[in-house]
Amino acid sequence: MATFGLEKLVDILKAAGETTRLRLLVLLSSGDLTVTDLTDILGQSQPRISRHLKLLAEDDLVERYQEGAWAYFRLRRDGAATELVRAILAMAERDDPVLVRDAQRLVAVKRQRSEKAQAYFSRNASEWDELRRLHVNDEAVEAALLKAVGDTPVGSLLDLGTGTGRMLQLLEGLYSHATGIDASRDMLSVARANLDKGGIVKASVRQGDIFNLPVDDEEFDLVTIHQVLHFLDQPQLALAEAARVIKPGGRLAVIDLAPHDLDHLREDHAHVRLGFAHEAMAQALEKAGLAVEKVIDIPPGGQAERALTVTIWLARDPRPAAA
Repeated sequence: MATFGLEKLVDILKAAGETTRLRLLVLLSSGDLTVTDLTDILGQSQPRISRHLKLLAEDDLVERYQEGAWAYFRLRRDGAATELVRAILAMAERDDPVLVRDAQRLVAVKRQRSEKAQAYFSRNASEWDELRRLHVNDEAVEAALLKAVGDTPVGSLLDLGTGTGRMLQLLEGLYSHATGIDASRDMLSVARANLDKGGIVKASVRQGDIFNLPVDDEEFDLVTIHQVLHFLDQPQLALAEAARVIKPGGRLAVIDLAPHDLDHLREDHAHVRLGFAHEAMAQALEKAGLAVEKVIDIPPGGQAERALTVTIWLARDPRPAAA
């Protein structure tokens, strides 16, 4: 475990060593929550909760990010102070009456979140079902992706256009922590509900622009872009932005449609690109500074004659990985 100077250690312990703030840390260790969520759970005023969160953030114990008009908070993912706080949280008795009550209220908050997400999902289910029928089934694509990526653990995963958060669920066994980014707040609510349902606390989602990602350079070991690029007018810019955040030696997995002639998808489902040829995608990836390692076509098999082929491109940052 990391060591601290006396003053810094006292600051961290002071920040965590207050009943409300310790309760907040326990709650945020279970996932991202808003101030409103936390006021509902703790039964305290919003200004008071906000003040406690500000103190925790000043000592690098929690971090804040904006999503439209909402501010989300989460336990800071890494850092020496986080390591110490996680050790303190591990010593808390989870059958303590106060923590038990907080946990019960947290379940209620997540249930409400799930119900709202399910309502949105249900309103759009018919459209998604129609799109699924057009290409090879999801199970075949996911099995091919898992095989292509392999089973070697990675530290960090970034899923662009995360949608329902399916990639965060599928690849859970590989990463230490993960982030999903999507422009749609409705889809983010679906993704959060799915992560809650799966008990996945090492992944979080946030709102962001795929062309201007709210993350630092060279931050992720693996980046995925699943069925997103055909919606973009300039997919090469999204690939360049993805390459920016990949660590040396890190990888990018792109899953998208092979070339097709179903022009009605432009009007009916807002497709901008009618699939991607191997050569065109390879050129775009190479222009972004990535070297293509694998290309896998997954044909629709015995489905309808005009069903679509899905292709997986796996590319790597050619720079040597850090020791």
